[in-house]
Amino acid sequence: MRIAVPIKQVPATDAVLQIAEGGDRIATQGLSWVVNPYDEIALEEALRVREDTGGSVTAFTVGPAAAEEALRTALALGADEAVLIDDPVSGGTDGHVVACLMAAALGLSPFDLIIAGRRAVDDDSAWVGPAIAERLGIPHIAAVTARQIVDGKLRCQRAVEGGAVVVEAALPALITVERGLNEPRHMSLKGIRAARQKPIVTLGPADLDLKPGILQARTRVIALNPPPKRASVDLIAGETAMEKAAALVEKLGARGIL
Repeated sequence: MRIAVPIKQVPATDAVLQIAEGGDRIATQGLSWVVNPYDEIALEEALRVREDTGGSVTAFTVGPAAAEEALRTALALGADEAVLIDDPVSGGTDGHVVACLMAAALGLSPFDLIIAGRRAVDDDSAWVGPAIAERLGIPHIAAVTARQIVDGKLRCQRAVEGGAVVVEAALPALITVERGLNEPRHMSLKGIRAARQKPIVTLGPADLDLKPGILQARTRVIALNPPPKRASVDLIAGETAMEKAAALVEKLGARGIL
């Protein structure tokens, strides 16, 4: 079985983000970058499918040359191949353009199963995976929490309000995966060394069968704003609960609340 995994390089989840001049994007200078955590889950599931059925796993990403580092991580974790799709607008790409580029690249060599993360933690987008499936004309199952391949069909469980549903789809298909599906493995020293030797295929828009004008962003960020600062708090001192309660009542009374 041939499995594809779209991945995205995002700022490290513990990074302190600053808004760049212009106010419509984050400042990237000095940031550490990692593979989107949901995409790590997708890659792990792809590796497990390969272990069960045989075949290969190919990781894809859209971005500048620096995004190659995310692909090296995927290779170190066990992916067989990696493809970098050049970002034609230098970071101004939106989900629609990413989906068009991904679908065109995936269409060059059809896959049996495409596994993507449900969302990206930087922009909280959850529509690239479904958009890829739509452009490829294949079934899509979102927010998968359990997965089986039975008699050549994909059977998935996904959470809904108040319970869960089981959905089947014929292959080829695309799924987006949710937290809890698996526990991603860690890179090994052997895997890191092997990843350095594996080639990464680079594709540009000229290599893909794209309709004229298709690479036009459909969304635009108007402005980014930091969250409002939290109001200051008073710590209630006291040795016992009764002392603390009395101090609280006194403070509330002084402010006219009681």
